[in-house]
Amino acid sequence: MNQFLFSTTRWIPLYGLLGAILTLPWAIGLIRRTGPRPAAYLNVLTTVIAFVHSLIVFNDIWSQEPENIVFTWLKVADLDLSIALEISSVSIGTTVLVTGLSLLAQIYALGYMEKDWAIARFFALIGFFEAALCGLAISDSLFLSYALLEVLTLSTYLLVGFWYAQPLVVTAARDAFWTKRVGDLLLLMAVVTLSTMAGSLNFSDLYVWVQTANLNPVTSTLLGLALIAGPAGKCAQFPLHLWLDEAMEGPNPASVMRNSLVVAGGAYLLYKLQPILALSPITLNALLVMGAVTAVGASLVALAQIDIKRALSHSTSAYMGLVFLAVGMQQGGVALMLLFTHAIAKALLFMSAGSIIFTTNTQDLTEMGGLWSRMPATTTAYIVGAAGMVTLLPLGSFWAMLSWADGLAFISPWLVVILVLVNGLTVLNLTRVFRLIFWGPPQPKTRRSPEVNWQMAFAMVSLTIITLLVPLMLQQWYLLPDWQSVNWIVVSLLVSSSLLGITVGASMYLHKAWSRSTVLAWRFVQDLLGYDFYIDRVYRLTVVGVVALLSKISAWSDRFVVDGFVNFVGFATMFSGQSLKYSISGQSQGYMLTILVGVSVLGFAVSWSLGLLNHWHF
Repeated sequence: MNQFLFSTTRWIPLYGLLGAILTLPWAIGLIRRTGPRPAAYLNVLTTVIAFVHSLIVFNDIWSQEPENIVFTWLKVADLDLSIALEISSVSIGTTVLVTGLSLLAQIYALGYMEKDWAIARFFALIGFFEAALCGLAISDSLFLSYALLEVLTLSTYLLVGFWYAQPLVVTAARDAFWTKRVGDLLLLMAVVTLSTMAGSLNFSDLYVWVQTANLNPVTSTLLGLALIAGPAGKCAQFPLHLWLDEAMEGPNPASVMRNSLVVAGGAYLLYKLQPILALSPITLNALLVMGAVTAVGASLVALAQIDIKRALSHSTSAYMGLVFLAVGMQQGGVALMLLFTHAIAKALLFMSAGSIIFTTNTQDLTEMGGLWSRMPATTTAYIVGAAGMVTLLPLGSFWAMLSWADGLAFISPWLVVILVLVNGLTVLNLTRVFRLIFWGPPQPKTRRSPEVNWQMAFAMVSLTIITLLVPLMLQQWYLLPDWQSVNWIVVSLLVSSSLLGITVGASMYLHKAWSRSTVLAWRFVQDLLGYDFYIDRVYRLTVVGVVALLSKISAWSDRFVVDGFVNFVGFATMFSGQSLKYSISGQSQGYMLTILVGVSVLGFAVSWSLGLLNHWHF
C-alpha cells in the first residue's frame, strides 16, 4: 500500500483540483436545493485525502532515493517544454505543510463563512490555491513553476475580490493583480532566455548547465534580476510590496492561506533558483538590499497600523525579507526553516485575528479591549502564534533565526544587526496589538463578545498544539543545532531584543486616539509609517504619472495624427471624386486615350527605375 502511494505521489496536486471542480455545480448555481455547504464538505474531503497521502509518503520517503519524473508536453525543433516533478523529502514535506494548513484553514472557513451565500465559490478558489501550491512544491521545472505562479496570481485576484460588491475590494484585487503581473512579466522574460541559452527548463538540467555556463556580467545580471522579480512580487518585497496590505480586504480564511503559504510559494521558487542566481554577484547583492529594506521598513510600518490584519500582514513582508537575505547569503537550508516556522505561526496569528473580527465585527484596534477573559482560546492562539513568530525559547522561529545568525555573526555582523532589529520591532508590534485587543477595559464592541464556534476553535486549538510541537519536529529531522556549537553572544542578542520589545510594548502609553497625535513631530512620524513611507504617492507621481502622460500623448497622436491622416485621405478621395464628375465628356475615345497615356507613363517609370532603358540612346 505504501509503495502504491509513493508511486502515485504526483497525484497529490490533483486532489485539490478535483475538490475545486466538484464544487463548481454549487459555485455557479446549478445545484441550489441542498445549499452550498455540500460543496465545502467535498473540498474538505479531498484535502483530507491529499494530507493523508502526503503524510504517509513523507514518513517513508527518508529511506527512498529522490525520484525525478518527466512528462514531455511539447517538443518542437530545439524547444523542449517538459513537465518535470521531483519526489524528495523537501518537496513532500512541503506538500504536507500545504495540505495540512489548507485543511485547517478550510475547517476554520466552515465556521467563519457559515452565513456567506458564496461559500461554494470560496471553497472552489481555495481548491485551486491548494492545487497550485502542491504542484509548485513538487515541481522540478521552471516552466511549470512559472505557470503555477500565474495560477496563484489569478487565484489571489479572485479571492481578494471575493466580495466584489464593495468598491474598495475591487480596487484591492486590481492592484494586487497588476503589481504581481509586473514581476511575472520580467520572470517570463527570464524563462524564455533560459530556455534559449540552457536548452531546458528543468531545474536538474539547469543545475548542470550552470556549472559550465560562461555568461558575460551584463547578461548574468539581467537574467538574475529578472528571475528574482517574480518572487519579489509574490513575496511582497520592495518595490512590489504594496499589494499585500490591500489584499487584506479579502475573507480572513484566504488571508490565512495567503500570509502563510502563498507568499512562501515565491520564496520557495527563489530557493530553487539559487545556483542560477549565484552566477551574478550583483543579483545576490540586490537580494540583500531588497530583503534588508523590506524587513526593516515593513517592521516599522506595522507599528503604525490600526487595522489588525494590516498590522500582521506587514510582518509577513518583513519575514519574507529575511528569507531573501538568507537566499542572498546562499543559506538555502536556513531559508526553508524560516519559511516552515513562519508559515505555521503566521497562520495561527491570522486565525486568532479572524476570530476577533468575526466576534466584534470590526478590524479597528482602537475599538477593542478586554477580550482575554471572554475569548480564552483566541487569546491562547494569539500568544502562542506571536511567540512562535519571534525568538522566544523554545519555539521554532528561535531556532530558525539562530541557525541563520550563528554562522554569520563574524562574517557579516550587519546582517545580525538587521535580524535583531526586525525581531525586536516585531515583538514590539505584537505586544502592542495584544494590549489593544485583549488587555484594558472592554469597549462597546467587545463587552459581549463570546468565543467563536467549534469549527474555528478546533482549527485554532489544533494549530496551537502544532506550533508548540515545532521544536520536536525540528529535533526529529536533525535540524536543531548542537548546544556546544551555539554562539551564546547571538543567543543573548536575540533573546534580549525579544525581552526589550515585550518591555517597551507593555509599558508604552496607548490611548484610544494614539493613532493621531496632537504633537506635530510625532504625527509626522505616524503618518510617514502609517502611509507606508508614502510609496503609493511616489508611484503615482512617477511611474503612474509617466504612464498617464504617455497615454495622453498616444491618445492625442491617435486622434489628430493617425486619424487626421486617414480622414485627410478620405476627404481628398471624396473631393477628387466629386470634382471628376464635372469633367466627364461621355466620349469613349477620350477615355481610351487617357488610359493609354497613363499606362504608358507608368510603364516608362517602372522601366526607368529598373534600369531597362540604360542601353537605349536617344
